[in-house]
Amino acid sequence: MKTRLFLLSVLLAAFSAPGFSSQKEKKAYETAAQNGLLANEAFVRSMNFVKGWMQHRDSASGLIPTNLTAAKDIWEPHNSAADNWAFMVLTTYLLDKDLYNGTMLDMLHSERKLTSRVKSLPDTYSFSKKNFVTETPDMHWIIFGTAEYMKDGIIPLCEYIGKSPWSDRMMEMLKDLPEYYTLFKDIDKLGPYKVASEEVNGDMLQTLVRVFWFTGDEKFLDWAVKIGDFYMLGERDLDKIPYLRLRDHGCEIIGGLSELYVALSYVRPEKKRAYQEPLHRLLDRVLAVGRNSDGLFYNAVNPVTGSVEDRGIADTWGYTFDAFYAVYLIDRTEKYRQAFLSMISNLNKKYRNYPWEGKSMDGYADALESGINLYNREKVPQLKEWIDNEMKVMWKIQRPDGIVEGWHGDGNFARTSIMYGLWKTQGTHLQPWRSDLKIGAEMNNGKLYLAISAEKEWQGKLVFDFNRHRENLHLPIDYPRINQFPEWFIARPEKSYSIVSDNNGLKGKYSGTDLRNGLTIRLKPGEQLLMEMK
Repeated sequence: MKTRLFLLSVLLAAFSAPGFSSQKEKKAYETAAQNGLLANEAFVRSMNFVKGWMQHRDSASGLIPTNLTAAKDIWEPHNSAADNWAFMVLTTYLLDKDLYNGTMLDMLHSERKLTSRVKSLPDTYSFSKKNFVTETPDMHWIIFGTAEYMKDGIIPLCEYIGKSPWSDRMMEMLKDLPEYYTLFKDIDKLGPYKVASEEVNGDMLQTLVRVFWFTGDEKFLDWAVKIGDFYMLGERDLDKIPYLRLRDHGCEIIGGLSELYVALSYVRPEKKRAYQEPLHRLLDRVLAVGRNSDGLFYNAVNPVTGSVEDRGIADTWGYTFDAFYAVYLIDRTEKYRQAFLSMISNLNKKYRNYPWEGKSMDGYADALESGINLYNREKVPQLKEWIDNEMKVMWKIQRPDGIVEGWHGDGNFARTSIMYGLWKTQGTHLQPWRSDLKIGAEMNNGKLYLAISAEKEWQGKLVFDFNRHRENLHLPIDYPRINQFPEWFIARPEKSYSIVSDNNGLKGKYSGTDLRNGLTIRLKPGEQLLMEMK
């Protein structure tokens, strides 16, 4: 009841504020206020996830376990670090800078000191043994864990934060890794991971391409091309193998090849031309045999015979469509864009409350990330409806203590919740954040409408997003990619923005740099700040 009354007060303020009289403006502020409630829930739930897991840190090392059941004595690079802890780091960077600069950084130092086994490359660490789980290192597992840690964990941090102590950790691993790995061949199974070659090589392609742009160092692109040649120039044609996995732990290779293709189109066009026919042939075969009648991908297929090897529907459908859309952006192959657009109606009608991965929270998180990332490119109303509905389904899984399901996949709950919250704020955020703050935004006819409120007195900064793909990673275009955090409203430093507000302290012209550095605002208890920008 308190939340509904609070929303009502925001809407009444919007309707009565001077200068905001048209029905379109009132509707925009109403939507912004509703988005503020959704963003607040996304952020509060993400912080609760962090607080819940902090209660289970090992007292000696300070690290979190892989899960709270069978693997509560171990930290695994490919699980604890890659999927769980990394998104605690991201959550605290956005919502609790003290925790980010304190405990999260301490955990990084501990992880680096305790889990580095082969030079800087990490291995599974036992809390009770205060040592590694295995007596001797298994390089296949160490390479697998390193690749997962970088791609799933650190690269998303680079996407949002840029250069940081975590990117430094990645660079030292990349310095040591070539001595032990160039590409995986013929490793069909590694523990529970089928097609481990494709997973590791796909992870590394995504990491190497983004690190090439991040650093400007062509040795990373050279390494990526060695992997790309293996798949694109005949040694292992993915459309000629008997088992092609299209869901998580397999779809990474298609995404990785698409990212390499984008890079080559800008810096090595002759190599891009060499890849064009085999990559299009692979994508065409996936479209022909890899989808169900609703346009969603199966978990696995045999591209040679066209048979379906695993009829489950891939929760990571957007990870594969990211690849199609990226190639569409380069070659303007319209059928690759239409393959995504044509399935949205079916998704919204038939896949609400769908049992992704058997109703696993991680299945919802990956499916929702799929939708959010592609909605950023194609703002189809039916896709928005589906995302808003399914987010509520995922949120219901979280326990009162903040733990979601008690395993390493819990971090993906926060990853996707943060993505959703930043969409609902159009990339804006308040510093310092507090759980009673509500900020929501809505774009309408080229204008940004913001509704900001606090239950208690607050002073801080309203910070706007920027071209992170260009400034953090130095990408030439913002092509869709796995685990990126989409950009919404962008403050461009060369532009001037006009602000109309019901707060006399915020009116007039502001530069994009002013917006990025943050506008100082003060809120009285229960006060609502309404702002229009263009």
